Amino acid sequence: MAPAVKTARIESIEIGKSRVPTLVVLVFGYLLSQFYRSFLAVIAPELGRDVGLDAAWLGLVSAAFFAAFAGVQIPVGASLDRFGARRTVSAPMLLAATGAIVFALAREPWVSVAGMALIGFGCAPIYMGSLFVIGRTTTPHRFALWSSAIVGIGSLGNLAAATPMAAAAQVFGWRATMLAIAAATLVSAALVFLVVRDPPPLIEKHAETGRRPSLLDVLRIRELWPLFPIALTSYPIVVAVRGLWVGPYFSEVHGLGPIERGNAVSVMVFAMIAGAFFYGPLDRWLGTRKWVVVGGTVATIAALSALALAPAMPVGAASLAFGAIGGLGMTYGVLMAHTRAFLPAPLLGRGLTLMNMALIGGAALIQPLSGAFVTRLAASGAGPATIHATLYATYAGGLALTLVIYLFARDARPGR
Repeated sequence: MAPAVKTARIESIEIGKSRVPTLVVLVFGYLLSQFYRSFLAVIAPELGRDVGLDAAWLGLVSAAFFAAFAGVQIPVGASLDRFGARRTVSAPMLLAATGAIVFALAREPWVSVAGMALIGFGCAPIYMGSLFVIGRTTTPHRFALWSSAIVGIGSLGNLAAATPMAAAAQVFGWRATMLAIAAATLVSAALVFLVVRDPPPLIEKHAETGRRPSLLDVLRIRELWPLFPIALTSYPIVVAVRGLWVGPYFSEVHGLGPIERGNAVSVMVFAMIAGAFFYGPLDRWLGTRKWVVVGGTVATIAALSALALAPAMPVGAASLAFGAIGGLGMTYGVLMAHTRAFLPAPLLGRGLTLMNMALIGGAALIQPLSGAFVTRLAASGAGPATIHATLYATYAGGLALTLVIYLFARDARPGR
């Protein structure tokens, strides 16, 4: 595998000058992707009124994005290894723009589901394209810093999906706002096609079998096995809380209107942005990736437990609790860096997208299940505070279980 490492270092020198505009364009696309995965919570009441979405339907609509997103990660990984980020990212983004238009015109719940599925397909390669460029053009020990920085900057899309989305929806209507986002997505796709520059392809035959690397080669890396369970719960729970339940919580438990609700949600959004940047250099400062993830996960479990034990806490305290979930739960970038440490260069695209499939696939599973769970609790006569308390307690328990499995993972220390 040594020749592959040598080739990657040469490419880093050759395309270093073009990496910055490439990443800027890809990060803009990722900002839109973050917007799409989190705007539903802010306009959930309006969607319920105009399209007929109850909690179960809302869970399905949100899950459609993540299911479509996760479902194409394996071909995305193969395409990145074979063709690079430019073509792999730009063409699918046209589907995202189409999906946003479909969603904006929806009059029935199933149309909303179809629109979000198209958006999910279109957004699936964006973050992976960014990580592919970073993985091929930077040293592995700086991967967490770069990947977390991209998540942090991209999380501005979460911010746009909070108070700005609520204000735009109130002034122009949520349908017109979504059409504007569709136009921005078309612009982003064009920029990716015109600006992104790829590293040369790096696909080598397996030294022993003489065949090209495949997904099976990734699955044979046993160091990755304990990472998958926590990937299915850690980031997916943060996404579910941010994308589905934080808005309804402030609406149903505290009776906040759209703007006040957006302001309360913004606390979690700012925390997610800060958390992503905070985690970036932490693995190098502390000399560990595993224990960074463990510490952040324990803190997230504590914040979920606080909401479960005192769901009717004051608005300010609840905002801080959601902020802790968002900020301390943003171990996404460190988990990806932990994964990248065990991947040889020819398997970079496939390996990273497989882990991303677990992270996003977990969201696709958790959101409809939690939507059905909330609907059943409501049907049993439980009040809003009880419903949210039970939901967050369930999240905390599931996260704790996967953390126990992750404790058996081999650490990946930066620089080693």
